[in-house]
Formats: sequence, C-alpha cells, structure tokens
Amino acid sequence: MASCDEVQPAAANAATRPAPANAVAGAAAARLTGTTGQIYSGTSGWVYKGWRAHLYADTPVKRWLQVASSAFSSLEINGSFYTQIKPETYERWRAETPAGFRFAVKGHRFVTHYKRLRDCEDSIVRLRDQASGLGDKLAAVVWQLPGNFAIDLGRLDDFLRACGRWRVRHAMELRHRSWFEPGVAARLREAGVAVCLSDAPDFPMWREITADFVYVRLHGHTRKYASSYSAASLARWAADARGWHDRGLDVFVYFDNDAEGHAVGNARGFAQRIANGTPE
Repeated sequence: MASCDEVQPAAANAATRPAPANAVAGAAAARLTGTTGQIYSGTSGWVYKGWRAHLYADTPVKRWLQVASSAFSSLEINGSFYTQIKPETYERWRAETPAGFRFAVKGHRFVTHYKRLRDCEDSIVRLRDQASGLGDKLAAVVWQLPGNFAIDLGRLDDFLRACGRWRVRHAMELRHRSWFEPGVAARLREAGVAVCLSDAPDFPMWREITADFVYVRLHGHTRKYASSYSAASLARWAADARGWHDRGLDVFVYFDNDAEGHAVGNARGFAQRIANGTPE
C-alpha cells in the first residue's frame, strides 16, 4: 500500500531463505507456510485496559497474553522500549504462548533516542541477554529512530557493527526522510537489516527491501495510534504481504493503532484476508 507520503524503493533484494515448518498459532492467525516465506501478524503490545471491550472481556490480566497469542500469530513487545524487562519475564512469556508463535522486541530507547546509535554495543548486548529467554520465539528486533534524527552514516555504521553481537533479525524504523538514500540501503542490505515500513500521518514511509524479511508497523493512517484502517486499506496491505511472501520473504505486520482498540479488529481483519486470499 502506498501512502501519500511514501518513498518508492530504488531497488529490491530478492534474497530468500528456507522457512521453518511450525504450527499455526490461533484460528485467526495470519500466517502462510510453504516453500516460500511466512506471514505473521498481530498488535504492538497487548496490555491495554481499554481492550476488554475488544478482546479480553472479563479475563484476568495475568491471562491476557494467552488470549492475545491465541488470537494472533505474533506480538510486538513494546515495554522493552521503555524499561528493562527481567529475563524470567521473557521466559514466562515464551512458556505461556503456543508452539509456532513469534515475538518481536522493540529496542530500548537508550540506544535510539539517548545514545542515538553511538557507543551502543553494551546496551544491545544487555537487551540480547535479557530477551534470550524467548528462545526461538524471538523473530526480530525493531529499532525506532526519533523523527528529528537525520542521516548520520558514521553512527549507522557503528550501530550495524554492534548489532552483529546479537544474531537475530533486526529492522530499523527510520522516521526522517534524509535516511532514504542508496548509501543507507546498501549498508542495511549488506548487514541483512530490514527497513521497517511505517504508516503514519506525520512521518514518511520507505518501501525499500534490504533483508530476507519485511517488517511493517501500522500506526494509523490518518490519526496516529488511533484511526482504524478501512477494508480497502487492509486488502491492499494483505496483497502486499502475500506478494512478499510469494517472493520467499518472511513478513511481520503489527498494528499500533491501539488507542481506541482498532488494532485488534484491524489485525483480525488483516489475518482473515491472508487466510482467505486477497484479490488483486
């Protein structure tokens, strides 16, 4: 799906890798498995009091992860952006979720907003060690840069080298348009780090493919963190996801429009379109 503030890719990477065979997590899970890639989808976070009306009803809070992981095939852990999560918490989350379920972890803001990618190796290793309890259920780590953080190739190089200490898939959410240039794409492609495709009304999107997976964050197209995606918009995103999947790329799609609970319905609608097939 192309937004009005979207930058089209200069080139696409056709790298593929075999997809592991895992069980589908939840009846509504958006996931296709085969000789090509896989599609996972869900929400950014799951602990929202307002979601009782949309997902949890009278379920006790301690069981919310079990409910959410049954409804979706993946969840993005957002608390790791704000605080240090104990290793035993990650271990518990792994135990509470179905086989075949996957998590994404949001990198701590100390790396992206305070250090701004400089001298961040120790912080990356610390998060790596904390999140190790997720085991093979950790699918990717996404690093969200501030909207006022303009291109700095030196800092990017430092960050990519530091990411080499954590052998997991990494994605970068670049919110300043100055990053959208061939030199950045080349560095990310060499490191196997994905560009995070982010849809929001107040920062641009870069549809550049630089890794063997695609990472998408949908924040709300007209009202950030709040607006719902239309049926037509969900169909376009589903068609994009199936296209990437058919090229052999794994796909991770997370709905971050959680403020009014639309993330739940949108994630379910997206999953249904993936499961039922999406017309051109």
